[in-house]
Amino acid sequence: MRILAIADEESAYLWDYFEKSKLKGVDLIISCGDLAPEYLSFLTTMTSIPVLYVHGNHDEKYDKKPPEGCICIDDMVYVHQGVRILGLGGSMRYREGKYQYTERQMAMRVGKLAFRLFWKRGFDILVTHAPAYQLNDGRDLPHQGFKVFRTLLDKYRPKFFLHGHVHMSYGRKHKRYDKYEDTHVINAFERCIFEFEDENLREHVVR
Repeated sequence: MRILAIADEESAYLWDYFEKSKLKGVDLIISCGDLAPEYLSFLTTMTSIPVLYVHGNHDEKYDKKPPEGCICIDDMVYVHQGVRILGLGGSMRYREGKYQYTERQMAMRVGKLAFRLFWKRGFDILVTHAPAYQLNDGRDLPHQGFKVFRTLLDKYRPKFFLHGHVHMSYGRKHKRYDKYEDTHVINAFERCIFEFEDENLREHVVR
């Protein structure tokens, strides 16, 4: 399965200069948040590729105008072609905002999914907006990652962890790709394409 991961900044390459051939072979699009709803609707309309998304900390606009034709996977285990995808949007709480959470609040969200995770026997891809604590996150509160995400990775050992929120343009040397134990970690900032079955992912992540 070929997956396009996107987050945080709309890609002019895909939106302003769209050509269907640029996404040839892509089977699924996953948004890690903080993107215009019109952008997600555009991608699924123009390509007929399913678009899954979680909310970013700036996505309160989705409440009035959700992305049309797209599927929100926040707080659920969504199965696509046999691949189990867990969605947990939002960022660390640094001010008032619907999609901002304390560590305790995020842990409570995870706790409510315990039965579904047991029933589904875990998950293959973790999709979040924020990174995990001390795994490609920032040390300032707004960009700090969640410890409970590390707990999920340790317990279920998914094949992939996709996140956004820490822009690669910030100058903090945030990585596009990393690995944590058995899990491939991808920062979806703007766009990147990868193969779910690729065992040598480090060399093959395509921007």
